[in-house]
Amino acid sequence: MGGFFSKPEVKPPSPPLLDKEWRTVPWNAKGEYLQSVRCFEPFQPHNDERNEDQHIRILLHGPAGHGKSTFINSVDTIVRGRMAGRALADAIGGKTFTKKYTTYKIKKGGRGTFYPFVFNDIMGLEKDEGVCEEDIKLAMMGHVKEGYRFNPCSKLSTDDPNHNTNPSLSDKVHVLVCVISANALWSKEVPMDMNKVKEEASSASKVHSLEDIMKKMRNVRLEASDMGIPQMAILTNIDKACPEVDADLRNVYKSKYVKEKMELLSESLGIPLNCIFPVKNYHSEITPNDDLEMLILMALRQMINYGEDFVDNL
Repeated sequence: MGGFFSKPEVKPPSPPLLDKEWRTVPWNAKGEYLQSVRCFEPFQPHNDERNEDQHIRILLHGPAGHGKSTFINSVDTIVRGRMAGRALADAIGGKTFTKKYTTYKIKKGGRGTFYPFVFNDIMGLEKDEGVCEEDIKLAMMGHVKEGYRFNPCSKLSTDDPNHNTNPSLSDKVHVLVCVISANALWSKEVPMDMNKVKEEASSASKVHSLEDIMKKMRNVRLEASDMGIPQMAILTNIDKACPEVDADLRNVYKSKYVKEKMELLSESLGIPLNCIFPVKNYHSEITPNDDLEMLILMALRQMINYGEDFVDNL
């Protein structure tokens, strides 16, 4: 009964997890996914007669400190079966750590043999600093040579020795991948204590800074669309964004919070939800984690498929 002095009824908070996964993950198929990645054969282009190794080139871009280099190291670790750390990552984050245009190849076995997909890591996007949007466009077109040091104040000029005037098909980017930390996206319902909120977005200026960066990412995505380059996104740090996922990675597609983050990213960049993959990178772990690796392998296989489709259509 409710009288005049009775306390208003307080509705219990909705459970943080859905009853079942909204996206199916074959958790026990890691071996199958890993084998398909390891057995991937390179394309044989008909319109580029230069004698060179062919591969799928995957370009990672996004804000500084959101896990681009760490993702590359995680893929290297999974495919080679041992912990790797060739792509230098900054544990503190905040400012871009990658300064040069760098291609990362994953060793396949004997000396000098590599898997036919490569990653390019570039300087992170920042509000007033970071990589120039124009340099990302030039990289996608294959005009940026290995080792080029990015200049936040000016784009790569055509008379620069690091400008590749006649790029081959392998020099060009075949898949563009946006990398965003789940913690950076504001949510309607934030199931975190205020210390974590302050840690990720301590002021309104930081929120506006991310909005500016997202606009840059949207512009880059539109440039990629004009070139016909397929795009997808990976949402990193899902374990830090949701306690239920931190406790069990298999909750990732049950987590309402992670789903909302993916929807926010989709709305911000215009990337379809089925092209967004939440992942946890290797960070503090020193032993393999099958669930972590399964999520990354799902994203990696999609990158390879998209790249192969793009090249087949040329």
